[in-house]
Amino acid sequence: MTAAPSPRIRIRPAHPAEFAEEAALVERAFRAGPYGHLPPAEERLAFERDTAGRAASGVVLVAVDGPGADAGDAADAAGAGAGGGAGAGADAGADAGAERIVGAASVLRALTPYARVARPGEAEIRLLAVDPAGQGTGIATALMRAALETALEWGAEALVLDTGSKNTRAQALYERLGFERVPEREPAASGTVTPYVYRFALQERADVRVRLMLPGEAEEVGALTASAYEHDYEIGEGYRAQMLAVAERAERHLVWVAVDAASGELLGTVSTPRPVETMSALARPGELDFRLLAVAPDARRRGIGALLTRHVLRLARLRGVGRVVMNSGPEMTGAHRLYESLGFTRMDELAHTVTREDGTTFDVLAFGRDVDADAPEPGAGASARP
Repeated sequence: MTAAPSPRIRIRPAHPAEFAEEAALVERAFRAGPYGHLPPAEERLAFERDTAGRAASGVVLVAVDGPGADAGDAADAAGAGAGGGAGAGADAGADAGAERIVGAASVLRALTPYARVARPGEAEIRLLAVDPAGQGTGIATALMRAALETALEWGAEALVLDTGSKNTRAQALYERLGFERVPEREPAASGTVTPYVYRFALQERADVRVRLMLPGEAEEVGALTASAYEHDYEIGEGYRAQMLAVAERAERHLVWVAVDAASGELLGTVSTPRPVETMSALARPGELDFRLLAVAPDARRRGIGALLTRHVLRLARLRGVGRVVMNSGPEMTGAHRLYESLGFTRMDELAHTVTREDGTTFDVLAFGRDVDADAPEPGAGASARP
């Protein structure tokens, strides 16, 4: 069983000042791999050394070890996404010199110069590399999980990659995480290298895409959330203000949206914490909580609430988190039926009463569901096929 990486290891986008260090690590790691005995082509060397070009085609993630790495760096992997926090770590390189890069992975958008097997709507991971001294310590797994979450944030249909047939160690990792090999997409062998193509479906339905909210959508997402709750319940001004404060929430947490794939219409939303963080006091270590699940009244009966809840479960699997929890009001019986239909159970021992500033009170229920962190997402639907 692969060991977990040291708590000192954090994953974030590479700072420009680290590009040369990242390129050197990639070259060193690949020379120690199963194809390291082959003389590298000039085109390959140029690709490995062009960290800036790869970053311009998506994001270059690095695993760093050192006293400068803090819990916020893990969340910076989310900053590579669709707009939830790209500025959080992109230029915060002041402490980079105190850190050492021990792994890297490039996540590329389809149709960009260095993408090789990605089709439109997909994302691609290339140059997954771990310092030879750190192999077998879980760094590659952590990088792959961060790459999957990055592609999910973009709203990519799938994350794809190719690897050589002799790279059996990497193939075992991909398959353990739920990637499927797609032989019909594999190009012909090039010299002594026979390429294998792997794919991980990230979207459950072809007609709806789930991605991070874009910055310009905050006001619309707030209005959608408030209208969804006011459609069914009486909500206080304080709670309504929380719903509308989407831009502020997105500065700290991840605000996801479900959009119609054809029209781009916003259909629903849900908020989750960034990696290693929580949104409420309910979540304990090893748990992921979520808040403000909402479906536009006009989008009811399209399965959007269930889709977004399964999205949270998928996110937990990608992060390797073992349990998903949430709070809910006792009057939200429709939401309770949804959660229970998806395998959540009541946690009555964590139900509690909250006292407002005006002295009035309200009850809060708790629900939770265990997650098999390494299991492939079941029932991936139409987008699952290449």
